[in-house]
Amino acid sequence: MCGRYALHSNPEVVALQFGLKSTPSWPPRYNIAPTQLAPIVRMAANGGREMAIARWGLIPSWAKDMSLGAKMNNARAETVAEKPAFRAAFKRRRCLIPVDGWYEWKEEGGRKQPYFIYLREPGPAGLAGLWEEWISPDGSPIESYAVVTTDANSEAAMVHDRMPVIVGRGQQSLWLEGEVKDAAALLHPLEAGKLVYHKVDRRMSAARVDDAKCIEAAGEEEAKAKEEPAVERQGRLL
Repeated sequence: MCGRYALHSNPEVVALQFGLKSTPSWPPRYNIAPTQLAPIVRMAANGGREMAIARWGLIPSWAKDMSLGAKMNNARAETVAEKPAFRAAFKRRRCLIPVDGWYEWKEEGGRKQPYFIYLREPGPAGLAGLWEEWISPDGSPIESYAVVTTDANSEAAMVHDRMPVIVGRGQQSLWLEGEVKDAAALLHPLEAGKLVYHKVDRRMSAARVDDAKCIEAAGEEEAKAKEEPAVERQGRLL
């Protein structure tokens, strides 16, 4: 799965990485959570690529209300072509989701420890995504998206058994505008050796926390000290 992610690269870098002529400006984000707005890259009506700002959590066009989208932030690669919520988007509305890394949580010592996972090679990655347009009761359109996930590769599996599908730069066109069967062939884990991960501070588990410290590595001693009750630390110092 993919529960949170970061996108802090300069918009000009993102434009170059994803073949865009221009991008809207946006502030660096270090803790993007479901139901929040974030950039996606998709095919435009004129045949080129464009960036749009959409809501994370795909709302199917047939949904009665937008609440269903809160449960649709991830789409499993194994069933994306059959699931009613995703199959239409998989055929006609695929997108790329620019990220500088994503978070997963691992059970450690009876508590969930967040990790930040990212590409070894510098620069933003493109996650396989699906987008959809839903018309609200007042007639206004709401665009939303989901991240496609697959089995974890050897690095990501150290933290979680699932990971996002990462689309290489040379495969972007195939994902965005290729035939369904060719796009389906891209739904596999990233090859081993290309990911890096580290522990981060548990404060980022709160969606309201969104700053550069979210992605900083938490040292073992620092993390241990933060977990201990203050009275225990004081007692040791006396």
